[in-house]
Amino acid sequence: MSDHIRIVLVNTTHPGNIGGVARAMKNMGVSDLCLVEPKSFPHPDADARASGATDILEKARVVSTLDEALADCGLIFGTSARERHIPWPLVNPRELAAIAIPLEGKARVAILFGREDRGLTNEELQRCHHHVHIPAVESFSSLNIAAAVQVITYELRMAQVADQQAARPQWGTDWDIELAEQRELELMFEHLERTLVEIEFLDPNNPRQLMPRLRRLLQRAVPDKVEVNVLRGILTAIERRSGQVKKDKSDV
Repeated sequence: MSDHIRIVLVNTTHPGNIGGVARAMKNMGVSDLCLVEPKSFPHPDADARASGATDILEKARVVSTLDEALADCGLIFGTSARERHIPWPLVNPRELAAIAIPLEGKARVAILFGREDRGLTNEELQRCHHHVHIPAVESFSSLNIAAAVQVITYELRMAQVADQQAARPQWGTDWDIELAEQRELELMFEHLERTLVEIEFLDPNNPRQLMPRLRRLLQRAVPDKVEVNVLRGILTAIERRSGQVKKDKSDV
């Protein structure tokens, strides 16, 4: 079992698709399923499509926000079938597996799947360290969500069976600190945005693409817990310095 892999379904409409996902997961030894505001669950159609994988459904966690689903995850992949306005690190399912499997015991990995009709939003994809694209033929590239989960979990299973040791980012050595969890990253980004507004580097009325680009920059580095704490310490020092400068100016 790949206990550190979490499959996250966002706003799934059809309960049968949830059952199909559960079956695909069980086939490939993945058991952690999280549902973000499913339209209808539990449901008999989910049980019927699970076809022997109802234990996955029974253990599935249902949450109301994506933050809850990702809070304890150190690395996040978002499935996407189209190009985005801002390019993001992009992998195929085999590359995803080579990155994710060696992280067992080191970090929880989440793989996000969006709505049947429109996938994940840009904001949801910006939470991800990598986007993953299944290279289907361009003339008919839309996959059923259970089929997409099957493709990706198959690659995870193959990587696990082969006991691959390659990981990306390839630092060339065992890392000494655990990767930062998503909740820690979100607090850091909130802190960063607040500080940039305070020092008047970011105009909240005209933010453009500054924060998404900074997200991409920092998430591409896959920071560990100590690195996030260092960055937040720097931000705190900037805030203090900025406050002191403003105070000194007001005394003049």
